[in-house]
Amino acid sequence: MNFSIKNTSLRNLPTSCLVLGVYQNKLLPDVTADIDKLLRKQLTKIVESGDINGASGQSVLVHNPKGLRAKRIMLVGLGKKAELDRKKYAAICNHTAKALLKYSLGDALLTLADLPVNETETDKKGQILAQTFENSVYQYNQTKSVKGKKPALKKIEIYFPDKEAGSELKAGLNTGSAVARGMAVAREMGNLPANICTPTYLAEQAKALAEKYKTMETQVLGEAQMRKLGMGSLLSVGHGSDEESKLIIMEYKGSSDKSKPNVIVGKGITFDTGGISLKPGNAMDEMKFDMCGAASVLGTMTALCALKPEINVIGVIAAAENMPSGRATKPGDIVTSMSGKTIEVLNTDAEGRLVLCDALTYVERFKPKSVIDIATLTGAVIVALGSVNTGLLSNNDELADKLFQLGQDVNDPCWRLPMGEEYQQQLDSNFADIANIGGPKAGTITAACFLSRFTEKYHWAHLDIAGTAWVQGKEKGATGRPVPLLVEYLLTN
Repeated sequence: MNFSIKNTSLRNLPTSCLVLGVYQNKLLPDVTADIDKLLRKQLTKIVESGDINGASGQSVLVHNPKGLRAKRIMLVGLGKKAELDRKKYAAICNHTAKALLKYSLGDALLTLADLPVNETETDKKGQILAQTFENSVYQYNQTKSVKGKKPALKKIEIYFPDKEAGSELKAGLNTGSAVARGMAVAREMGNLPANICTPTYLAEQAKALAEKYKTMETQVLGEAQMRKLGMGSLLSVGHGSDEESKLIIMEYKGSSDKSKPNVIVGKGITFDTGGISLKPGNAMDEMKFDMCGAASVLGTMTALCALKPEINVIGVIAAAENMPSGRATKPGDIVTSMSGKTIEVLNTDAEGRLVLCDALTYVERFKPKSVIDIATLTGAVIVALGSVNTGLLSNNDELADKLFQLGQDVNDPCWRLPMGEEYQQQLDSNFADIANIGGPKAGTITAACFLSRFTEKYHWAHLDIAGTAWVQGKEKGATGRPVPLLVEYLLTN
């Protein structure tokens, strides 16, 4: 989608559709002072007639308005002016995009960037706007014989009379577009079926990214190389599968200095049957989404390549397929991790932590500034937080606080859960250094406690996205979260 900024009079701007807002008290925003007085009266009558009362989510289309070069006007509800914050602004942008896409409009002129949004800078408004509109046109088509009709809307002009702040708005639009591009990659990878999106396929996508951008380098370790490194925990997960497990390392080199990189690590279980601890058949198809942590790493690295920030970031994906077979790891088996710690596998369906722990040990070699792992790790986080907040656990308060605040800032929220020593004892084993599950209580916390045993040499945070990585029902599909949060953290850290 192409975005451009316009600062000349609304009356003189040609467009297929001019979007104007209406507050819930039936007042038109100040921007409408720039249109013909007779037209403003006409719009006021439409509002007063009750066709639209200004509630968020409403829209009315007006054809052939007089006094403008616009062919149509779309009035959209803004809600209460005093309550307009970032979350409500994002909802308005989303409703507007969906309303415009109902019509065969190739372009539109928005006045939304000029709205006063509580505690929101101009660049953030631009970021929200571009990200929301780009996300609205995503379609999954790859495995359909009949492809969905491509949206007609390709050109968005943004009315913004403040010339001095125009560069800030443009920067925000660029960031939002890049984040949306990364989210589209994450959504596409998550939505693909597991017979296409295998560990090898993920590796190929990472290599293709490196071929496209000079700032990216990709290395892929196969099972033989991981065996030499002692990654017995990661390798144990793929024992039952014919698909070879992979460790994928992507290095974004945006800065020539020797500063410590931030590292993101994604769980890439391309399909999770549960292994010998077989899952119930109901909704097992959704276990293709068990690689959404890996997808978010690919998406984040894609966004960074588009933005070209002068930073250094390493993205790592631990990829495997968890299948039952005569070779599969069994409950009660003991494996040795890359760290040397032995692990009693009490449940083969708690496999995400088994691939992540070796990846988290591997990244020590980079002497990281911080490490964030992203994983669809536990069903327990859905019970605790639903599909709104991503679960957040960390061994560093400053890192956790920053992630929480940034999540609020970019409408990709997370909520911190405790990880005290009292929970660690649930992982005690009679036969190994640690068990891979801690019983039925506090499942999200004990999963993070397990990972924390392998992150003692750096500042680390864990994002459990099992409730936020995809949605169920009629709109089933990957969401692209938490790409917005990850990009914002990497750009500001």
